Amino acid sequence: MSDPTSGEADAADDGSEDAGGEPDAPEIDLPSEAFDAVLDALADREPGEPVRFEGFSVARGADEDDEDAPVEDAPGEYVLADGDRPVGLSERELHEALSERAAAVTDWYTFERVVGEFGPRRAFLRWIEDADGDTVATRYAALAEGIERAWGELKITATVTDRGERRYDVRHADDAGVPVDDLDAYDDPLNARDLVTFDEQGRYRPLKTAPSLAGGWVFPDLGPRDLYEAVETIYPATVANWHREREGELDVTHWRETMERQSGIYGVVKTWDRGEGYEHVNWVAEACCDDSQCLKRREWQYDDETDLDVDGGDGAFPCREPCSVVVSAARKWTRLESEQPRTYEFDLTPSEKEQVEDIIDAVADGRTDEIREADTKEGANRYRARFLRAKLFDDEGNLGGVPTESAEE
Repeated sequence: MSDPTSGEADAADDGSEDAGGEPDAPEIDLPSEAFDAVLDALADREPGEPVRFEGFSVARGADEDDEDAPVEDAPGEYVLADGDRPVGLSERELHEALSERAAAVTDWYTFERVVGEFGPRRAFLRWIEDADGDTVATRYAALAEGIERAWGELKITATVTDRGERRYDVRHADDAGVPVDDLDAYDDPLNARDLVTFDEQGRYRPLKTAPSLAGGWVFPDLGPRDLYEAVETIYPATVANWHREREGELDVTHWRETMERQSGIYGVVKTWDRGEGYEHVNWVAEACCDDSQCLKRREWQYDDETDLDVDGGDGAFPCREPCSVVVSAARKWTRLESEQPRTYEFDLTPSEKEQVEDIIDAVADGRTDEIREADTKEGANRYRARFLRAKLFDDEGNLGGVPTESAEE
């Protein structure tokens, strides 16, 4: 699908600076490679067929003896049209004219030649600087100051050089404002594979979109293609699925369809299907797919006709099907939920009951590390939990001295 607001913008969309308060773009020097790219683009076109930039267009002129000359009153090797009478130009004059319009030319060059084909990468890079909404002057003025975007736990800062080149700083959002020299700096986007493997405590991260990305690093100076590579390495397929969703092409596979595909040791999950009674799937989604557990926005439901009751979250990028972590957890829960319930009796004071609830909440929300050892007001405080264990567990570790009856008994 074509990008209707690509670098070859509609000439009627005049983004030139005027008295309407349009900000001044920074001074840009036209790179030779950008000018050469314009000449190459014109060489691939018929005379009179324009290359369109924001606010003007350029075409090859026709030979003087060509009866079908598209612009009879603007003889020249090239023709520039900017809303006024077309002007015929030599190659040298064209270079001078494009140098005066270097911001628009380098913007065209960035997206048409450096970034290239329409697709997820181009859409993402244009989204970062709102290239489908703001004019070149507005964007270049903002890029000169630095445009910041959030993507999961990433903070991406886009800037522009005096040659119109895009540069990107990528880091953990928690490291915003930290000097580059105080972080571990990388220039190869593939280095991100090592950065996403473990969390701050050195634990393996099976889910790359979990909100547990460790900080302390930075990619301070990436180009457009390397930026895309780094982001997709840190959060695989998130840009691709985000783009599919924007284009109305996101293919969603719901719970039942996903479970029906399971085989081998995961085939047991298929037995955990209660028809209209899908509360168990709500429990799975609440446990695994909350914003506190995954940065994706869940778009899959129970099936095509049955939505889940649990909110899908607010993530920027969609989740199109139950992931391997969800499937693995569901397999375990399938076996646990197959057990027959038993009745156990314990004597707890009201405060002890609340403390058990506090402990479960703290573990489920990952807050145990935040509870200070001296804060015995917290039910999940380590010393309070140890006191409760000392009081209620017997020598075999049974709560209230009541043995656990296994499923075989």
